Amino acid sequence: MKVCRTVADFRAARAGATAPLGLVPTMGALHEGHLSLVRRARGECASVAMSIFVNPTQFGPHEDFTRYPRPIERDHALAEAAGVDLVFNPSVEEMYPAGFATYVDGGGPALRWEGERRLGHFRGVATVVTKLFTVIAPQRAYFGEKDYQQLQVVRRLVADLNLPVEIAGCPVVREPDGLALSSRNVYLAPDERPHATALYRALTTGRKCVAAGERDAAAVRRAMETVLISTPGATIDYVAVVDPVTLEPLERVDGPARALIAARLGLVRLIDNAPLVDLNQG
Repeated sequence: MKVCRTVADFRAARAGATAPLGLVPTMGALHEGHLSLVRRARGECASVAMSIFVNPTQFGPHEDFTRYPRPIERDHALAEAAGVDLVFNPSVEEMYPAGFATYVDGGGPALRWEGERRLGHFRGVATVVTKLFTVIAPQRAYFGEKDYQQLQVVRRLVADLNLPVEIAGCPVVREPDGLALSSRNVYLAPDERPHATALYRALTTGRKCVAAGERDAAAVRRAMETVLISTPGATIDYVAVVDPVTLEPLERVDGPARALIAARLGLVRLIDNAPLVDLNQG
């Protein structure tokens, strides 16, 4: 596995990669969710690249950029063991040199939910993803459905800017008790961790409501909120029932629909999501 820290070095190494090249973009602190993306890329592509970059432009002024976990040696070892061929691990200065002034700012699926609560977040995501696609030039890129809104924002970005990259969405990877894997789970205190399953339990409740015949989106949303309200230490940021492509809120669940949840356990903000109608939809 070759680790490249500059754009020039990566492009030189990329020249020898066999197509198709699959990209797994990450901010490091790798876990099984990331590695599942690598395995899928490895099965579908002749070469696999991974980016490891904690992107400052997608963090708000009071978010956790400075303390975001950066176990870089461990990440390199895990990436190599999983079959990654090339790692792009640039510095902030390499990605955003002095005088940097050009950003990609999208609408559509970027406007609501995380877009409303984390102002500028998706501008940072869209900008760094565009830069990574330009530098790495993958034929395919693999994103986890754990960050479902991000996945839809990237799909919209690629379609709107005619970028020659196929976007593959991969299922959420969960702990045995249902908690979605996330690099931020390490922030949960021992007494908070058991309650973090509330998001998954709420999503499961929503799915059961729909399976039982409930079609009113507000009623499904209230059922999910009830689970979170009854969980010690949990506070709701939002619970939404949305169109799985546009992410606009639905009034009725008469077709494909996605549930989105953001909640806090103490000081830790968690997000999760699930299709409400069928696991293969959305």
